[in-house]
Amino acid sequence: MRMPLFFDDGASDYETTLETVVRNSYSELAILCPVFILVFVVITGCATSSVSGSNVAPLDHPQLPEPDLTLNIAGLGPCNDNTDRRLDISSQHPVTVMVHGCVGSAGNFRTLSEVLAFHGQQSACFSYDDRDSMMHSSQQLADAIEELENQLDSPQITVMGHSQGGLIARKALVSERDDPIQSRAQLQLVTVSAPLSGIYAARYCAVPFLRIVTLGLHDVACWMISGDKWFEITAASDFIQNPGRLVPPVERYLQVTTNEEGSCRRYNSTGECQQDDFVFTLDEQELPQVNSGTAARKIEVSAGHVEIVGGPGITPDKLIRVLQQEGYIQPTDSSRITQFNSLLARLYGRPVQNTQPAQR
Repeated sequence: MRMPLFFDDGASDYETTLETVVRNSYSELAILCPVFILVFVVITGCATSSVSGSNVAPLDHPQLPEPDLTLNIAGLGPCNDNTDRRLDISSQHPVTVMVHGCVGSAGNFRTLSEVLAFHGQQSACFSYDDRDSMMHSSQQLADAIEELENQLDSPQITVMGHSQGGLIARKALVSERDDPIQSRAQLQLVTVSAPLSGIYAARYCAVPFLRIVTLGLHDVACWMISGDKWFEITAASDFIQNPGRLVPPVERYLQVTTNEEGSCRRYNSTGECQQDDFVFTLDEQELPQVNSGTAARKIEVSAGHVEIVGGPGITPDKLIRVLQQEGYIQPTDSSRITQFNSLLARLYGRPVQNTQPAQR
Protein backbone atom coordinates (compact mmCIF):
# COMPACT_ATOMS: atom_id res chain seq x y z
CA MET A 1 0.00 0.00 0.00
CA ARG A 2 1.02 3.67 -0.30
CA MET A 3 2.41 5.66 2.60
CA PRO A 4 -0.33 7.79 4.17
CA LEU A 5 1.92 9.47 6.72
CA PHE A 6 4.78 10.59 4.53
CA PHE A 7 5.55 11.88 1.07
CA ASP A 8 5.01 9.17 -1.54
CA ASP A 9 8.57 9.25 -2.89
CA GLY A 10 10.59 6.39 -1.47
CA ALA A 11 7.69 4.81 0.39
CA SER A 12 8.35 1.29 -0.82
CA ASP A 13 12.06 1.61 0.00
CA TYR A 14 11.12 2.74 3.48
CA GLU A 15 9.01 -0.32 4.24
CA THR A 16 11.57 -2.68 2.70
CA THR A 17 14.33 -1.19 4.87
CA LEU A 18 12.32 -1.59 8.05
CA GLU A 19 11.30 -5.14 7.29
CA THR A 20 14.97 -5.96 6.70
CA VAL A 21 15.83 -4.42 10.05
CA VAL A 22 13.31 -6.62 11.81
CA ARG A 23 14.83 -9.76 10.29
CA ASN A 24 18.47 -8.89 10.95
CA SER A 25 20.47 -9.63 14.09
CA TYR A 26 21.37 -7.02 16.68
CA SER A 27 24.86 -6.55 15.25
CA GLU A 28 23.53 -6.01 11.74
CA LEU A 29 20.92 -3.62 13.11
CA ALA A 30 23.64 -1.54 14.76
CA ILE A 31 25.21 -1.04 11.33
CA LEU A 32 21.92 -0.26 9.60
CA CYS A 33 20.59 2.11 12.26
CA PRO A 34 22.13 5.31 10.82
CA VAL A 35 20.68 4.41 7.41
CA PHE A 36 17.37 3.65 9.09
CA ILE A 37 17.25 7.11 10.64
CA LEU A 38 18.37 8.76 7.40
CA VAL A 39 15.49 7.13 5.52
CA PHE A 40 13.11 8.54 8.12
CA VAL A 41 14.55 12.04 7.77
CA VAL A 42 14.54 12.03 3.96
CA ILE A 43 10.87 11.15 3.73
CA THR A 44 9.65 13.09 6.74
CA GLY A 45 6.36 14.88 6.26
CA CYS A 46 2.65 14.15 5.87
CA ALA A 47 0.43 13.48 2.93
CA THR A 48 -1.23 16.71 1.85
CA SER A 49 -4.71 15.94 3.06
CA SER A 50 -6.67 19.16 3.30
CA VAL A 51 -8.47 21.38 0.85
CA SER A 52 -6.54 24.31 -0.54
CA GLY A 53 -8.38 27.59 -0.62
CA SER A 54 -6.64 30.17 1.52
CA ASN A 55 -6.08 32.46 -1.46
CA VAL A 56 -9.79 32.84 -2.27
CA ALA A 57 -10.87 36.47 -1.96
CA PRO A 58 -13.62 37.14 0.61
CA LEU A 59 -17.06 36.76 -0.91
CA ASP A 60 -20.28 38.54 -0.04
CA HIS A 61 -22.93 36.28 1.50
CA PRO A 62 -26.01 38.28 2.48
CA GLN A 63 -27.59 35.07 3.81
CA LEU A 64 -25.15 35.01 6.74
CA PRO A 65 -26.49 36.29 10.06
CA GLU A 66 -25.21 39.69 11.13
CA PRO A 67 -22.30 39.29 13.59
CA ASP A 68 -22.79 40.72 17.06
CA LEU A 69 -19.64 39.27 18.66
CA THR A 70 -15.92 39.60 18.07
CA LEU A 71 -14.10 36.79 19.87
CA ASN A 72 -10.46 36.09 20.65
CA ILE A 73 -10.30 32.36 21.41
CA ALA A 74 -6.99 30.50 21.40
CA GLY A 75 -6.78 28.18 18.39
CA LEU A 76 -10.12 29.29 16.97
CA GLY A 77 -10.56 31.87 14.25
CA PRO A 78 -11.84 32.55 10.75
CA CYS A 79 -11.14 29.99 8.03
CA ASN A 80 -8.19 31.78 6.51
CA ASP A 81 -4.49 32.17 7.16
CA ASN A 82 -4.57 35.84 8.05
CA THR A 83 -2.61 36.90 11.12
CA ASP A 84 -5.74 38.55 12.55
CA ARG A 85 -7.48 35.63 14.28
CA ARG A 86 -10.44 37.56 15.69
CA LEU A 87 -13.69 35.75 14.99
CA ASP A 88 -16.82 37.71 14.08
CA ILE A 89 -19.99 35.68 14.61
CA SER A 90 -23.64 35.93 15.55
CA SER A 91 -24.41 34.74 19.08
CA GLN A 92 -27.90 33.71 17.98
CA HIS A 93 -26.98 31.11 15.35
CA PRO A 94 -25.23 27.71 15.11
CA VAL A 95 -21.53 27.46 14.34
CA THR A 96 -19.61 24.76 12.45
CA VAL A 97 -16.05 24.34 13.73
CA MET A 98 -13.75 22.69 11.17
CA VAL A 99 -10.49 20.93 12.07
CA HIS A 100 -7.81 20.52 9.41
CA GLY A 101 -5.69 17.44 8.79
CA CYS A 102 -1.95 16.79 8.85
CA VAL A 103 0.24 19.68 7.66
CA GLY A 104 -2.84 21.84 7.28
CA SER A 105 -4.08 25.22 8.46
CA ALA A 106 -7.28 27.17 8.97
CA GLY A 107 -7.00 28.43 5.39
CA ASN A 108 -7.37 24.89 4.08
CA PHE A 109 -11.11 25.12 4.75
CA ARG A 110 -11.64 28.59 3.35
CA THR A 111 -13.58 27.30 0.36
CA LEU A 112 -15.77 24.92 2.38
CA SER A 113 -16.58 27.77 4.76
CA GLU A 114 -17.77 29.74 1.72
CA VAL A 115 -20.07 26.83 0.80
CA LEU A 116 -21.56 26.97 4.29
CA ALA A 117 -21.87 30.75 4.12
CA PHE A 118 -23.78 30.49 0.84
CA HIS A 119 -26.38 28.51 2.77
CA GLY A 120 -26.49 31.03 5.61
CA GLN A 121 -24.34 28.99 8.01
CA GLN A 122 -21.45 30.50 9.95
CA SER A 123 -18.21 28.64 10.56
CA ALA A 124 -14.88 28.85 12.34
CA CYS A 125 -11.65 26.91 11.98
CA PHE A 126 -9.45 25.38 14.67
CA SER A 127 -5.67 25.51 14.23
CA TYR A 128 -3.10 23.40 16.06
CA ASP A 129 0.57 22.46 15.95
CA ASP A 130 0.83 19.32 13.84
CA ARG A 131 3.82 18.06 15.87
CA ASP A 132 2.05 18.27 19.23
CA SER A 133 0.52 15.27 20.95
CA MET A 134 -3.01 14.73 19.65
CA MET A 135 -4.22 14.49 23.26
CA HIS A 136 -2.81 17.97 23.79
CA SER A 137 -4.35 19.31 20.58
CA SER A 138 -7.72 17.76 21.39
CA GLN A 139 -7.65 19.40 24.84
CA GLN A 140 -6.97 22.75 23.17
CA LEU A 141 -9.97 22.12 20.90
CA ALA A 142 -12.17 21.15 23.85
CA ASP A 143 -11.18 24.36 25.64
CA ALA A 144 -11.93 26.41 22.52
CA ILE A 145 -15.38 24.81 22.13
CA GLU A 146 -16.22 25.52 25.77
CA GLU A 147 -15.16 29.15 25.43
CA LEU A 148 -17.11 29.51 22.19
CA GLU A 149 -20.33 28.08 23.57
CA ASN A 150 -20.12 30.36 26.61
CA GLN A 151 -20.46 33.28 24.20
CA LEU A 152 -23.49 31.88 22.37
CA ASP A 153 -27.05 32.48 23.55
CA SER A 154 -28.39 29.12 22.36
CA PRO A 155 -25.22 27.19 21.58
CA GLN A 156 -25.42 24.74 18.70
CA ILE A 157 -22.00 23.61 17.51
CA THR A 158 -21.01 21.09 14.87
CA VAL A 159 -17.39 19.92 15.00
CA MET A 160 -16.11 18.57 11.68
CA GLY A 161 -12.62 17.09 11.27
CA HIS A 162 -10.89 15.72 8.18
CA SER A 163 -8.18 13.04 8.31
CA GLN A 164 -6.01 13.55 11.41
CA GLY A 165 -8.36 16.40 12.29
CA GLY A 166 -11.09 13.80 12.69
CA LEU A 167 -9.05 12.01 15.36
CA ILE A 168 -8.53 15.26 17.24
CA ALA A 169 -12.16 16.35 16.86
CA ARG A 170 -13.52 13.10 18.24
CA LYS A 171 -11.06 12.88 21.12
CA ALA A 172 -11.99 16.43 22.18
CA LEU A 173 -15.55 15.28 22.79
CA VAL A 174 -15.04 12.10 24.83
CA SER A 175 -15.72 11.56 28.53
CA GLU A 176 -12.50 9.65 29.22
CA ARG A 177 -10.22 12.65 29.61
CA ASP A 178 -8.49 14.15 32.62
CA ASP A 179 -10.51 17.30 31.97
CA PRO A 180 -13.54 16.31 29.89
CA ILE A 181 -15.49 19.01 28.13
CA GLN A 182 -18.24 20.57 30.21
CA SER A 183 -20.83 21.54 27.66
CA ARG A 184 -24.34 22.95 27.70
CA ALA A 185 -24.41 23.13 23.92
CA GLN A 186 -26.16 20.96 21.41
CA LEU A 187 -23.16 19.26 19.84
CA GLN A 188 -22.74 17.33 16.60
CA LEU A 189 -19.63 15.56 15.34
CA VAL A 190 -18.57 14.76 11.78
CA THR A 191 -15.35 12.90 10.97
CA VAL A 192 -14.23 12.56 7.35
CA SER A 193 -11.57 10.05 6.19
CA ALA A 194 -10.22 9.78 9.74
CA PRO A 195 -7.78 6.89 10.50
CA LEU A 196 -9.74 5.82 13.58
CA SER A 197 -7.97 2.46 13.89
CA GLY A 198 -4.47 3.91 13.54
CA ILE A 199 -2.17 4.59 10.61
CA TYR A 200 -0.84 1.40 9.06
CA ALA A 201 2.36 2.97 7.71
CA ALA A 202 3.33 4.01 11.24
CA ARG A 203 3.12 0.43 12.55
CA TYR A 204 6.90 0.02 12.83
CA CYS A 205 7.00 2.76 15.45
CA ALA A 206 5.10 0.40 17.77
CA VAL A 207 7.31 -2.71 17.28
CA PRO A 208 8.78 -3.53 20.74
CA PHE A 209 11.79 -5.34 19.24
CA LEU A 210 12.87 -2.26 17.31
CA ARG A 211 12.31 0.02 20.27
CA ILE A 212 14.55 -2.14 22.47
CA VAL A 213 17.43 -3.14 20.22
CA THR A 214 18.01 0.34 18.81
CA LEU A 215 18.56 1.65 22.35
CA GLY A 216 16.06 4.44 21.89
CA LEU A 217 17.19 5.56 18.42
CA HIS A 218 14.07 4.03 16.89
CA ASP A 219 11.84 6.22 19.05
CA VAL A 220 13.92 9.27 18.20
CA ALA A 221 13.53 8.54 14.48
CA CYS A 222 9.76 8.19 14.83
CA TRP A 223 9.63 11.46 16.77
CA MET A 224 11.67 13.19 14.09
CA ILE A 225 8.97 12.26 11.58
CA SER A 226 5.78 12.93 13.51
CA GLY A 227 6.64 14.88 16.65
CA ASP A 228 5.01 14.17 19.99
CA LYS A 229 2.11 12.29 18.39
CA TRP A 230 4.45 9.62 16.97
CA PHE A 231 3.13 6.73 19.10
CA GLU A 232 -0.49 7.96 19.30
CA ILE A 233 -1.01 7.43 15.56
CA THR A 234 -0.14 3.72 15.78
CA ALA A 235 -2.78 1.05 16.22
CA ALA A 236 -1.07 -0.06 19.45
CA SER A 237 -1.54 3.26 21.25
CA ASP A 238 -4.02 3.93 24.02
CA PHE A 239 -5.21 6.90 21.96
CA ILE A 240 -6.50 4.49 19.31
CA GLN A 241 -7.28 1.38 21.37
CA ASN A 242 -9.38 3.31 23.90
CA PRO A 243 -11.27 5.88 21.82
CA GLY A 244 -13.65 6.74 24.65
CA ARG A 245 -17.35 7.53 24.73
CA LEU A 246 -18.70 10.78 23.37
CA VAL A 247 -20.03 13.13 26.02
CA PRO A 248 -23.85 13.21 26.33
CA PRO A 249 -24.27 16.65 24.69
CA VAL A 250 -23.13 15.08 21.39
CA GLU A 251 -26.51 14.39 19.86
CA ARG A 252 -25.33 13.03 16.52
CA TYR A 253 -22.15 11.59 15.08
CA LEU A 254 -21.60 11.16 11.34
CA GLN A 255 -18.62 9.08 10.27
CA VAL A 256 -17.79 9.55 6.58
CA THR A 257 -15.35 6.92 5.34
CA THR A 258 -13.76 7.09 1.91
CA ASN A 259 -13.02 4.19 -0.40
CA GLU A 260 -9.90 5.70 -1.94
CA GLU A 261 -8.86 2.78 -4.16
CA GLY A 262 -8.21 3.88 -7.73
CA SER A 263 -8.62 7.58 -6.96
CA CYS A 264 -6.48 10.27 -8.58
CA ARG A 265 -5.52 13.68 -7.26
CA ARG A 266 -3.82 15.11 -10.33
CA TYR A 267 -3.99 14.30 -14.06
CA ASN A 268 -1.72 15.43 -16.89
CA SER A 269 -2.90 17.04 -20.12
CA THR A 270 -3.54 13.65 -21.72
CA GLY A 271 -5.72 12.45 -18.86
CA GLU A 272 -3.14 10.17 -17.21
CA CYS A 273 -2.99 10.11 -13.43
CA GLN A 274 0.15 11.85 -12.13
CA GLN A 275 -0.60 11.56 -8.41
CA ASP A 276 -3.05 9.19 -6.82
CA ASP A 277 -5.39 10.27 -4.03
CA PHE A 278 -5.07 7.13 -1.95
CA VAL A 279 -4.06 7.78 1.67
CA PHE A 280 -6.04 5.52 4.03
CA THR A 281 -7.70 2.14 3.52
CA LEU A 282 -11.23 1.53 4.74
CA ASP A 283 -9.79 -0.68 7.49
CA GLU A 284 -7.72 2.22 8.77
CA GLN A 285 -10.86 4.37 8.94
CA GLU A 286 -13.03 1.89 10.81
CA LEU A 287 -13.10 1.04 14.51
CA PRO A 288 -16.44 -0.37 15.74
CA GLN A 289 -16.22 0.98 19.30
CA VAL A 290 -16.08 4.62 18.18
CA ASN A 291 -19.78 4.45 17.36
CA SER A 292 -20.95 3.22 20.76
CA GLY A 293 -23.03 5.32 23.12
CA THR A 294 -24.39 7.93 20.71
CA ALA A 295 -26.65 8.33 17.70
CA ALA A 296 -23.95 7.41 15.19
CA ARG A 297 -24.28 6.97 11.44
CA LYS A 298 -21.59 5.76 9.05
CA ILE A 299 -21.60 6.54 5.33
CA GLU A 300 -19.05 5.18 2.87
CA VAL A 301 -18.19 7.29 -0.17
CA SER A 302 -16.09 6.32 -3.17
CA ALA A 303 -13.72 9.27 -3.25
CA GLY A 304 -10.06 10.17 -2.87
CA HIS A 305 -8.63 11.57 0.33
CA VAL A 306 -8.42 15.15 -0.97
CA GLU A 307 -11.30 14.77 -3.40
CA ILE A 308 -13.76 14.34 -0.53
CA VAL A 309 -13.02 17.82 0.90
CA GLY A 310 -12.03 19.49 -2.35
CA GLY A 311 -8.97 21.18 -3.76
CA PRO A 312 -7.81 23.09 -6.81
CA GLY A 313 -9.84 21.68 -9.69
CA ILE A 314 -11.57 19.22 -7.34
CA THR A 315 -15.11 20.07 -6.24
CA PRO A 316 -16.25 18.31 -3.02
CA ASP A 317 -19.68 17.62 -4.46
CA LYS A 318 -19.90 14.17 -2.84
CA LEU A 319 -19.29 15.50 0.65
CA ILE A 320 -21.64 18.44 0.13
CA ARG A 321 -24.34 16.03 -1.00
CA VAL A 322 -23.87 13.81 2.07
CA LEU A 323 -23.83 16.75 4.48
CA GLN A 324 -26.99 18.15 2.93
CA GLN A 325 -28.78 14.82 3.02
CA GLU A 326 -27.83 14.38 6.69
CA GLY A 327 -28.81 17.92 7.66
CA TYR A 328 -25.38 19.40 8.39
CA ILE A 329 -25.64 21.80 5.43
CA GLN A 330 -28.95 23.36 4.50
CA PRO A 331 -30.49 22.24 1.19
CA THR A 332 -29.90 24.59 -1.72
CA ASP A 333 -32.95 26.60 -2.70
CA SER A 334 -34.07 25.53 -6.16
CA SER A 335 -33.95 29.13 -7.37
CA ARG A 336 -30.26 29.35 -6.44
CA ILE A 337 -28.88 26.14 -7.97
CA THR A 338 -27.24 27.95 -10.90
CA GLN A 339 -25.77 30.54 -8.54
CA PHE A 340 -24.42 27.80 -6.28
CA ASN A 341 -22.77 25.95 -9.16
CA SER A 342 -21.17 29.22 -10.26
CA LEU A 343 -19.82 29.65 -6.73
CA LEU A 344 -18.32 26.15 -6.80
CA ALA A 345 -16.67 26.88 -10.14
CA ARG A 346 -15.16 30.05 -8.69
CA LEU A 347 -13.99 28.38 -5.50
CA TYR A 348 -12.58 25.16 -6.94
CA GLY A 349 -11.86 25.99 -10.55
CA ARG A 350 -14.48 23.68 -12.01
CA PRO A 351 -18.26 23.24 -11.67
CA VAL A 352 -19.94 20.42 -9.80
CA GLN A 353 -20.22 17.40 -12.11
CA ASN A 354 -21.09 14.17 -10.36
CA THR A 355 -24.20 15.13 -8.43
CA GLN A 356 -26.66 17.95 -7.95
CA PRO A 357 -26.95 19.56 -4.50
CA ALA A 358 -29.92 18.66 -2.36
CA GLN A 359 -32.76 21.08 -3.00
CA ARG A 360 -35.67 22.51 -1.12
